[in-house]
Amino acid sequence: MTQHPTAEERRPANDGPKAAARNRAALIAAAREIYAEHGLGAPLSGIARRAGVGQGVLYRHFPDRAAVANAVLEENVREVEQAAAASGATLSGVLGVLTWHLTESAAFIGLLHADRTDDRTDGVHAHASALSERVARSLRGHLTGGHRLGGSDDLMLAVAMVSGAVTGPTREERERRALAAWRLLGVEVGAVRPFAG
Repeated sequence: MTQHPTAEERRPANDGPKAAARNRAALIAAAREIYAEHGLGAPLSGIARRAGVGQGVLYRHFPDRAAVANAVLEENVREVEQAAAASGATLSGVLGVLTWHLTESAAFIGLLHADRTDDRTDGVHAHASALSERVARSLRGHLTGGHRLGGSDDLMLAVAMVSGAVTGPTREERERRALAAWRLLGVEVGAVRPFAG
């Protein structure tokens, strides 16, 4: 006699909070990839599909498009801040982390170009301006007296100029161009990599 599994035996284990954390991380990773390919206007359904979850799961974590974009950008900024706050951090090391994020995320480039004088009230733009200021603060904390980027707007202007050079079909090409731009500005950049904690 064939024994069929009961409904309880067929149901996958509920990982509860672990699954929720995994799903959120997968959604942010998928959004980063989708935004890099298609920009911030990419359909949310594509993000959910790439993360391997349903759209209901996406909306459980992120109620709207602005919330998804803000989560991706927040992660970029948090890594730059962590690199800046790490013991023994240097400007060149923090710029290496910043440059890695520039080569990985078109959305992050857009964040750094947020116009602080624009008074639009959309959720992404308002949050992007605050995040951009956090990046500037993290970098400014490592400027030494007399540094060539020490002028009032020089540092973020240099970051904007470098981010404008970050183009190309591959991550390697974007990194090569970013490093060439820093070199032309006479700024030393450390290893281009994510912050490893």
